[in-house]
Amino acid sequence: MSFAFNEDQKLLAESVDRFILDDYSFEQRRRTIAMDGGFDKENWERFGALGWLALPIPEEFGGLGGSTVDVAVLLEGFGRGLVVEPYQSTIVLGAETIALAGSVDQKKSLLEKIAEGNKLISFAHTEPRSRFNLQHVELTATKDGESYKLNGEKAVVHNAETADLIIVSARTSGDIRDKDGITLFLVDPKTEGLEFRSYPTIDGLRASELSFDSVVVDSEQVLGDLNAGLNVLERVIDRASVLLCAEAAGAMDTAVKLTVDYIKNREQFGQPIGAFQVLQHRSVEMLGAKDFSRALTYRAAGLIDEGSPNDRARAVSAAKVEAGLGGKLIGQEGVQLHGGMGMTDDMAIGHFFKRLTMIDALFGNVDFHRRRFSQIS
Repeated sequence: MSFAFNEDQKLLAESVDRFILDDYSFEQRRRTIAMDGGFDKENWERFGALGWLALPIPEEFGGLGGSTVDVAVLLEGFGRGLVVEPYQSTIVLGAETIALAGSVDQKKSLLEKIAEGNKLISFAHTEPRSRFNLQHVELTATKDGESYKLNGEKAVVHNAETADLIIVSARTSGDIRDKDGITLFLVDPKTEGLEFRSYPTIDGLRASELSFDSVVVDSEQVLGDLNAGLNVLERVIDRASVLLCAEAAGAMDTAVKLTVDYIKNREQFGQPIGAFQVLQHRSVEMLGAKDFSRALTYRAAGLIDEGSPNDRARAVSAAKVEAGLGGKLIGQEGVQLHGGMGMTDDMAIGHFFKRLTMIDALFGNVDFHRRRFSQIS
């Protein structure tokens, strides 16, 4: 399995790698996490100036019209530095949902601001009991004149506390797990009745639990067709899963390099421990896992834009399975080969393992995507 970047993608990869090398060291990242909101707003402005925020947004709405492969190149670079800025929530999930489901007026009013870095979006779909089932939606939206009243809860909503708008899935008809009856809404986080409980996640990001108590939203805030939000969710989550795998490929790449550098320099019995053949074999296994996961990721990224729905879904699940397996192998081996130091907060390898672990848990873990792959004909 082989693939090659075009010239624009090579330049993009070089620019993001240069940013990580020059301006996003491990210590700088730790300082960034401690800032209000958990990310650096100057970095976000820089992403906008570099065109990274506009990359996947359609050209007619102020973007660059980049492909999923283009965005995967960017996210792979972000993974190498464990970037914590809210690209996933605002661009990969938020902007993509608006581009797919929004009206022309909604796209015109929001996408250009997002591309410029002037609008942050959060994506609230997961619920306390939904696990990985996209059609499990308990939060209700009840019609009340020209408005809707939202009642229920959302869980692990990334970057909600700093968002200007939150995309919320709600059930407007049917039972809890019906495919039909899911509608998407654009909700102002300052709306009365919406409460936040925010916290840091183990991988250095920020998330919130949201509680909706008769939160009123106008009919104009409906995003897409009424009762038809599941199809949009499936497309958005499949694409986001591939881009998470691209981030995982970058994180695995750095984790392998950190481990190889460590065993080359750590001496025991008068020689570097990397001279022991068994450790060399383990390093090769890590490298192979990373390369195979990366190859499946870019195959899936190509199919997201061009493949059939079934081909897309199978490719996404295959990539997600391998990212989960590879991330676990590389994270565990990396920490172990660093010895006791690998368990400390001061060593970067543990932070890469934490992020890889969280990537596996987002949008379906290894077991979920194995079942999904087997069920798609």
